[in-house]
Amino acid sequence: MVFWCMMLLFTLLSPATMIGFGRSFFKRPPRDINATFGYRTTMSMKNQETWQLAHRVCGRYWFICGLILLPLSVLPMLFVINRGTETIGMTGGIIVFVQIVPMFCVIIPTEHALRKNFDKNGNRITG
Repeated sequence: MVFWCMMLLFTLLSPATMIGFGRSFFKRPPRDINATFGYRTTMSMKNQETWQLAHRVCGRYWFICGLILLPLSVLPMLFVINRGTETIGMTGGIIVFVQIVPMFCVIIPTEHALRKNFDKNGNRITG
């Protein structure tokens, strides 16, 4: 049961992180463009406007994905309660692997939003 509780905790880390950072990025993106913290791509770091938009888009997607993944992560773990450590470990590993996909796939809509609103030099597209 202790192993199951620990694995449940591990499976909740990614959704909780996505919810926390998603809300933070959406409401209060990192103030300054930096190379250590935040959504960092070449396009997002062009200027302050691109930096803000990237964090709003990324934050919104992470927050929503985290809210969806939280209950979806608990559900499969309930089916393996009181099972062997191998079954619990395998289930937890699969859940964590699946959670990583939306965490990184957020790059696609974020970069799309940046390219839709800014040219390659980071100037806002008008018209």
